[in-house]
Amino acid sequence: MYKTDTICAVATGLGRSAIGMIRVSGPDAISVCDGIFKGKKRISEMETFTAAFGRIMDGDTILDEAVVLVMKAPHTYTTEDTVEIDLHGGTYVVKRVMELLIEKGVRTAEPGEFTKRAFLGGRIDMTEAEAVMDVINAETNMALSASVNQLTGQLRTEIGQLREKVLYNTAYIESALDDPENYSLDGFDEKLDLTIREVIEKVDELLKTSDEGRMIKEGIKTAIVGRPNAGKSSILNLLLGENRAIVTDIEGTTRDTLEEYVSIDGIMLKLIDTAGIRDTADAVEQIGVERARQSVEEADLVLLILDGSEDLTANDVEIMKLLEGKKTLILINKSDKEQLITEEVVRKEAGSDEIIIPMSAVTGEGLDDLKNMIRSLFFREEIDYNNQVYITSARNKESLLNAKHSLEKVRESIAEGLGEDFYTIDLMAAYESLGEIIGETLEDDLADKIFSEFCMGK
Repeated sequence: MYKTDTICAVATGLGRSAIGMIRVSGPDAISVCDGIFKGKKRISEMETFTAAFGRIMDGDTILDEAVVLVMKAPHTYTTEDTVEIDLHGGTYVVKRVMELLIEKGVRTAEPGEFTKRAFLGGRIDMTEAEAVMDVINAETNMALSASVNQLTGQLRTEIGQLREKVLYNTAYIESALDDPENYSLDGFDEKLDLTIREVIEKVDELLKTSDEGRMIKEGIKTAIVGRPNAGKSSILNLLLGENRAIVTDIEGTTRDTLEEYVSIDGIMLKLIDTAGIRDTADAVEQIGVERARQSVEEADLVLLILDGSEDLTANDVEIMKLLEGKKTLILINKSDKEQLITEEVVRKEAGSDEIIIPMSAVTGEGLDDLKNMIRSLFFREEIDYNNQVYITSARNKESLLNAKHSLEKVRESIAEGLGEDFYTIDLMAAYESLGEIIGETLEDDLADKIFSEFCMGK
């Protein structure tokens, strides 16, 4: 998996900009860049973490004026010699310098290869590598805080402490089995059971953050449902603050799901405006209704829109039954008009525990109540988002579940009075599962897949 050649990539966005940066990393980074840069000093003579102004030359032809920053191994992002070339941000000049580097034997980097080299060089672990892209993709302060915490190694520290406990007990058992005269296992079962129980409790704490972590990272999947013409698209537009969805008085205007992201007080919602749910003979609308039902199944939250200016219909009641067991907020829309639906009527059909909010897509009434309710439903008030460790990766959640399963098997073996050599099998399985999170026992093909999802130049 480790490659020792020299790589390069454009580290800034494509297109015209003030600066176009090219990053070069590898054993030949300094010598190659020395051959195309002309300044008062040669790059090879520069101290690490210093910059110089000069020209990028293709033979006798000046391609551009540039500032080069030299960073020497091992104290660099990739742990290799690295040179960053800051050019004027024209698309063509950046392209020409990249072509020149390739002519000199430098290879174009694969997506995420700079971060992969940082991981393989031991500068960061896998949790920190994944956090790099999470920081780049963060759309809210909450998502950024969670990513930065992981980037600074908080998750690595917690996983490392759990692995250390598992490894210590495994090593003690092995030592006692090999050298019973110096290592006693008398009473060890009770101590091991207590330690394993503590580790499982910590794993459970991390697993409890996984749903919140996923929603912080990807947004709360929020399906907006209701019968035709109840005001679903109008509520979507209200939340977005713009007229994104087409709104008409004609039933069945929305025939497919429409997805949009919106940040509400730092909480990212993945809004899904669905077709009105009803029985219809229209083949196209039928497809939209079926997709609406599917969106409900996959949603973290459902916003059921009722038209408060009309009586509750059999269709409304049917939709309420469809939502049983789902986390649902019932919004009685059109509160700016005369109301024919009361909360008491809705509770009679939907259940006394349902959360009901009067809303108006026209005046914005109820919007603040909706925001506050979403926050209280999904995120615990006592959490300090600047210090909380979240599990934001499905891969990490799976590894934690596997580790917990192995640890529970250890407790089962203790309860059944099995020999200590049985414990070590499951202890090591738990140790390896936890190691997958930080990348110490990660298979090469999975690591390649993770880094392939990174952007170019990172």
